Amino acid sequence: MLKTFARFGVQAVFNGVLKRQPVVASSRLFSAKQESEAEIDARLESYFNKPDIDGWEIRKALNDMHGLDMVPNPKICIAALKACRRLNDFALTVRFLEALKEKTLGVPALYDYVIKEIQPTLKELGISTPEELGYDKPELYLQSPYDIH
Repeated sequence: MLKTFARFGVQAVFNGVLKRQPVVASSRLFSAKQESEAEIDARLESYFNKPDIDGWEIRKALNDMHGLDMVPNPKICIAALKACRRLNDFALTVRFLEALKEKTLGVPALYDYVIKEIQPTLKELGISTPEELGYDKPELYLQSPYDIH
C-alpha cells in the first residue's frame, strides 16, 4: 500500500507541480521614453515658474531634481531661487545652494561657474551664498586627538 501511495504521490507531484505552465510576461516593461536634457530643463523651468506653486511642490521638485544624475543649468537655478523667494522661504534657498555645492564637489569650477551665472539674481533677491553666511566651514570644529601627533 505504501508503494502504491508513493507511486501516485510522485506522479501527482510531477503532473501538478512540475508541469510546465506558460509564462505570462508584461508587455509594458520599461516602455517610458527617455527625456532629453533639453526636455528636462524646460520641464523643470516651467514647473518652478508656476505662479501658484506651494512649498511642498518646490521641495518635491528640488528633491527630484537632485535625485537626477545632473547638475542643473543656471536658468533652472534662477527659476528655483525665484520660486523660493515668492514663498519667502530663505532656508530652502540656502539648502538648495548647499545641495548644489554637494552635487559639484567633484568639479569645483562647475560650482563657481553656476554661482557666477546666478550672482545677479542672488543680489536682486537678497540671497546670500553659503560661503557668505559661513556655512562652508564647520561651526564647532575640534581637532581629532588621533591627528594631533
